[in-house]
Amino acid sequence: MNADIDGAAAALRDAYATGVARAPLRDDLLPAGDVTAAYAVQQAQVSAWLSEGRRLVGAKVGLTSRTVQESFGVFQPDFGVIFGDMAVPDGAEIDPRGLLQPRVEVEVAFVLGRDLCDEQVTVADVVRATDHLLPSIEIVDSRIAGWDISIVDTVADNASSGRYVLGTTPRRIRDVDLRLCGAVLEHAGEPVSVGAGAACLGNPLHAVAWLAATLAANGRPLRAGDTVLSGALGPMVTVTPGAAYEARISGLGSVRACFSKGDA
Repeated sequence: MNADIDGAAAALRDAYATGVARAPLRDDLLPAGDVTAAYAVQQAQVSAWLSEGRRLVGAKVGLTSRTVQESFGVFQPDFGVIFGDMAVPDGAEIDPRGLLQPRVEVEVAFVLGRDLCDEQVTVADVVRATDHLLPSIEIVDSRIAGWDISIVDTVADNASSGRYVLGTTPRRIRDVDLRLCGAVLEHAGEPVSVGAGAACLGNPLHAVAWLAATLAANGRPLRAGDTVLSGALGPMVTVTPGAAYEARISGLGSVRACFSKGDA
């Protein structure tokens, strides 16, 4: 089958507008496994959002767990973009009705102080370019019903993006062991997800280096001031309306995502 880029982008935008998730794109509007077409759909959405006045503030890495990659039949991460209106203040109330089927995960956020424009980015380049780190909770979401996603579905859907919350305790990269840093996500005082930096491609630095090189090769490199969500340190957790989630990352501090009950 031929890829219907415009049709797939329109279908996803309709899901955003109506709040109703749709059937998977694969084998309907996009050929299964056609990641190039999926990124074309993502870019069509990004271009439309930019024309509407949304402000691009960075990018996110997905599929950083080897186990998750194997479940998708792929051998590298994927990426999406993040906009300023996706940011939620630490501890602010989030109305789950603004999302379709949200889940939360703990990540390290990198805030860049320098551009990363080279297609051959090293870990040392990322260290030099990073101004500071922040603890973060990414609120992932999917416009595909029941999270029945393949690599094509998630890439086209801006890497299943939703919202994100950044902590307010910036740390210098030299002060944090990103490979060994432990992470815990708690709800009502009980751990619901645990992990460590090593779960993210062996080290979140590796994920950011991959992202920077990939975006540079695509002609839209990371710039000074950009925020990068580097990938999950532990398993995703389905959001319960009315719940508050607190993430703690050793060496980085804590951050909270608080959901209202979403009552009418």
